[in-house]
Amino acid sequence: MTRLCVNIDHVATLREARLSKFSLERVVNLVKKAGADGVTIHLREDRRHIQDWDVPVVRNISKEIGLSFTLEIAATDKMFLVAQKYKPELITLVPENREELTTEGGLALLGSKEQRKKQQKIIEKFKRENLKISL
Repeated sequence: MTRLCVNIDHVATLREARLSKFSLERVVNLVKKAGADGVTIHLREDRRHIQDWDVPVVRNISKEIGLSFTLEIAATDKMFLVAQKYKPELITLVPENREELTTEGGLALLGSKEQRKKQQKIIEKFKRENLKISL
């Protein structure tokens, strides 16, 4: 069965640009009301939109109202710790480039031997924690 998960990052982008205290809780409720199955957020290393405090808010309200929660993160040890703490239903590993406006592509799975080794190491950490990942 096909499921729709709505990415709400750009609501947070507007919040950050306007220096607002707007909570994403309201947006998660709208996602549910619109009939989606889940919500997705991307906690970027540069914190340009989703902030650390958003993660538990979005996860908790999603859980309370029956939405799945997907967390998009870079394949780094720091981001692993966030995922380990909040245990989303799905983690999507995505690349991050500092100059991009939004994520522009997928992971370089066929990159250098060093890149592949690093990715494999972090993937193994997720597996040991029984965290479901997507690439």
